[in-house]
Amino acid sequence: MNMENKNINLLIVDDEEAFLESIKKSLELRDFNVTAVNRGEKALEAARQHSIDIALVDLKMPGLDGEETLKRLKEEHPWMEVIILTGHGTIDSAAECTRKGAYSYLQKPCGLEQILESLIDAYKKRVMNKTKMDEKKMDELLKLSLSASPRGILKKLKEMERAFY
Repeated sequence: MNMENKNINLLIVDDEEAFLESIKKSLELRDFNVTAVNRGEKALEAARQHSIDIALVDLKMPGLDGEETLKRLKEEHPWMEVIILTGHGTIDSAAECTRKGAYSYLQKPCGLEQILESLIDAYKKRVMNKTKMDEKKMDELLKLSLSASPRGILKKLKEMERAFY
């Protein structure tokens, strides 16, 4: 893994090609390293080949669905945070995904700002879990960050994570 990489490594899994391409471009413009795949099986392969920080996974897909993809990603990569994205959500599926380790559950359509907010929160949790840092200390360190922009916060979190390795 390239330790010089200051960007968050994001895996996006969605069978809607137009959405996948659009969200990939939008997040790359915001300094994410994005790996985009259209099936759960490909997500598992990609996560084995790349160091992934966060996965954004569609719930309803042919083949390996989002729930099973979530379960397998969490088994193989316990530090990875997974956000479920769906246009077909129910309270039951949200509860089941949370039980299987999803960080959060977003309903489609949702705006880019909402996705960014979830990605930042999920990455913050990942760093806190890996570094055994509590939320109060994390918030204090983030306040010291020169920028309160999402990009500035993400860069600071990435620096903090690297400091522990």
